[in-house]
Amino acid sequence: MLNIQGLNEFQQKLRNISQRARELDGTQTLPVTDLLTSDFIRSYSRFNSANEMFDASGFKIESKEDFEAIPDEAWDTFIKSNTSFPSWREMLERAGAEWAARKIGL
Repeated sequence: MLNIQGLNEFQQKLRNISQRARELDGTQTLPVTDLLTSDFIRSYSRFNSANEMFDASGFKIESKEDFEAIPDEAWDTFIKSNTSFPSWREMLERAGAEWAARKIGL
C-alpha cells in the first residue's frame, strides 16, 4: 500500500484556495494603487511606486478626474516607454491577475 504524507493538508489548502476564489467571483472594485503595489511597479518598471510613476508621467494626476482626462494614446505611450507593458490595459490586466493570485493564496 502506498502511504502519502501530507495529503490531508494539501486537500485542505486546495479547499481554502477554492473558497477564496469563489469569494472573488464577479466584479471587484478597488483603488488602482491596490493593484499597482510597490513590488509590482518595481518588477515591471524603473519606478518604486505607482505614485512615483504617476509623478514622472508629466501629467497632473491628483484625482480620478485628472487621470480620466489624460488622452489614452498619450498614457499608453508613457506606459510603453517606461514599463514592460505595451499598454495601460495590459498593465492593469497583469496587475489584476497578480492581485487575484495573492488574494486566493497562490
